[in-house]
Amino acid sequence: MTLAYGARTVEAVLFDLDDVLVPFHTPAAWQWAWHPQGPVLGDRRVRAAVRRSLKSWDRRRWSGLTGKEPPADLAALRQHLADTLWTVAGHSLPASETEAVVRRLLHPAGEVERFPDVAPALERLRAKEVKVGIVTLLPAESARWLLHRTGVPETLLLGTGDPPGPILPERAAFRAAADRLGAGPENVAYVGDLFWSDVRAAGRAGLPAVLVDRYDVWPKVQVGRMSTLEGLESTLASGGSVPEGEGDDAEARGPVGPGRE
Repeated sequence: MTLAYGARTVEAVLFDLDDVLVPFHTPAAWQWAWHPQGPVLGDRRVRAAVRRSLKSWDRRRWSGLTGKEPPADLAALRQHLADTLWTVAGHSLPASETEAVVRRLLHPAGEVERFPDVAPALERLRAKEVKVGIVTLLPAESARWLLHRTGVPETLLLGTGDPPGPILPERAAFRAAADRLGAGPENVAYVGDLFWSDVRAAGRAGLPAVLVDRYDVWPKVQVGRMSTLEGLESTLASGGSVPEGEGDDAEARGPVGPGRE
């Protein structure tokens, strides 16, 4: 079976994991990782820090993809999490404390939060016999743990940040995942939460792409953007392609279609 994507159709959907299918940068996650016994972190402060941090991380990954910086690997991911912690705190923290918080984020204990829209979206795709896969830059151990604790089948995981294979947002990583789904890149729709290094990087690799913006990080994106997966099918049907070229207003225009940069 297929889903509409603009004037075309796709036969598979490839999801990013963290903050698309599984909550990761939430106030509750940061509370547990840093101050599980209190004091309570301010919700607005954490959400504002996360929005700033995600924009910075998106730029870092995009710079790595375009050759302006080294590729963003697991070490860069850990630094991003440390930087986010310091942004939440308002100052840097000792290395030992920072490492402990990052470790708890990557290996959460206890109950893991769930997005209520994920299970219904996956069930709709299953009922329509649309193939589904999941990719992430998280370590495989962390990804499998999060999937297991949230009830999402671990068998859907197609790629992680562990070596030696290509890692997102490399073109080869997107195409390897599409190949594992048994479809050409142009027939696999990608759903990510970062504008440049998820959806636009997927477009560079030939995958149609849309944005799920749960934390309102990308309010300027007008096309191909949704706040939850309740709007998955309608957002895909709207397409999300933008005109050729990359001007300063690229974010406002929205995600790209396959092969466009």
